[in-house]
Amino acid sequence: MLLTLSTSMPNPADLGFLLHKHPGRAQSFDLSTGTVHVLWPEVTDEQSTVAVLLEVDPVALVRGRSGRGDSGFSLSQYVNDRPYAASSMLSVALGKVFRTAMTGRCDARPELAGQAVPLKVHVPALPTRGGAELVERLFAPLGWSVTTTAIALDDQVPSWGASPYVDLRLSGVLTVADALTQLYVLMPVLDDTKHYWVSTDEVDKLMRAGGAWLAAHPERELITSRYLGHHRTLVQDAVSRLAEVDDTEVETLADGPAEEVEERPAPLVQLRKAAVIAALRSEGAATVVDLGCGEGALLRELVADPAFTKVIGVDVSHRALEIATRRLHLDRMPDSQRARLELLQSSATYRDDRLAGHDAVVLMEVIEHVDLPRLPALERTVFAHAQPTSVLVTTPNVEHNVRYPSLPGGTMRHRDHRFEWTRQEFQEWAGTTAASYGYAVRFEPVGEDDPEVGPPTQLAVFRKVAG
Repeated sequence: MLLTLSTSMPNPADLGFLLHKHPGRAQSFDLSTGTVHVLWPEVTDEQSTVAVLLEVDPVALVRGRSGRGDSGFSLSQYVNDRPYAASSMLSVALGKVFRTAMTGRCDARPELAGQAVPLKVHVPALPTRGGAELVERLFAPLGWSVTTTAIALDDQVPSWGASPYVDLRLSGVLTVADALTQLYVLMPVLDDTKHYWVSTDEVDKLMRAGGAWLAAHPERELITSRYLGHHRTLVQDAVSRLAEVDDTEVETLADGPAEEVEERPAPLVQLRKAAVIAALRSEGAATVVDLGCGEGALLRELVADPAFTKVIGVDVSHRALEIATRRLHLDRMPDSQRARLELLQSSATYRDDRLAGHDAVVLMEVIEHVDLPRLPALERTVFAHAQPTSVLVTTPNVEHNVRYPSLPGGTMRHRDHRFEWTRQEFQEWAGTTAASYGYAVRFEPVGEDDPEVGPPTQLAVFRKVAG
């Protein structure tokens, strides 16, 4: 199996930093099904290319099938496409050799990690249960230009037609982390099978890899179902967690009759937005900055309420703002709402005069995405420079994580979280910050306030002290 990733970024050699692999070295790594090699066939001033070559051990592949319900006499154990076509085995290989890159970390050159750069991907043999049309449906919404070439079943017998494989070429401007996680998820989705047993761990893998983009994908139901082997319980678990981490309503993701949806408890994402809006109203805020607005989940609620006369959505990610523009339907938004809404690209850790002079700044599920050493910079940006009358901060309560059965112990709710605080840790931080910058602070639970572990989300409302 072969996959190549190329870039023509200003300094193509920077791809080595992003992948944590030296372009001057060929490396090999052992997997349960064979050996994966990382090679650099091209490193020039114009373009760099890394190749991932997976050599599958057919004997190990057969041995690994025991106990999974396959017939021990099935010829398919010995005659199949697994060693040759991109599938879940190649996804596992990507996760093995590019694990750190897929998390978006680049310790040596941190400024590179969040940059969208020109990328090209080539997968010469990709099985597609759905054909080229499905490949387009899966990759195009993520910003890729997609080119597929059908592979003949037998070049010597044209009458047999096309095989279920395509030669895939992708080109687009994305972060390397996004490109890798999308390939990691979507290759086995297109194949619609996995070479290993699909267990509850797969939900965690899907959340880690797809949490940043899956909820907004128009084919999210198909992706989730296929990735999880069509196991209904696992799919429902993934649906709930996507709603939690990506601000996507459960109703838009889950199948089933309407009466079943209505009987479910309100998703935490809804409770969180309602709590923030209620706090803004109690603070009397009219002009609001949603700092770290992401794809616009809170903005939709704010701009729909005429009590908020100016709403500014701010995010460091250009792609997130593009998605927010689409999800908010700015091109069709009524003029009375559009005039009150502004989207800005900026960072929460750098001073920006455009953020100053407003009634309130909202940091909804933002601080846990900031490295702890950078948190003082965020505090200065918001409390010292912007100096709004009110600041609203929500963040997960790590004590409540034990109430999520599918979340392994010690695991955070999102792959991009740098930390998750207990109630005491959050209150100590908020109290110190308030005292340092002339604010008073109060705390409110969001979601059911469990008597043992507290609420799933904690909210701090800061108000500037007069004088």
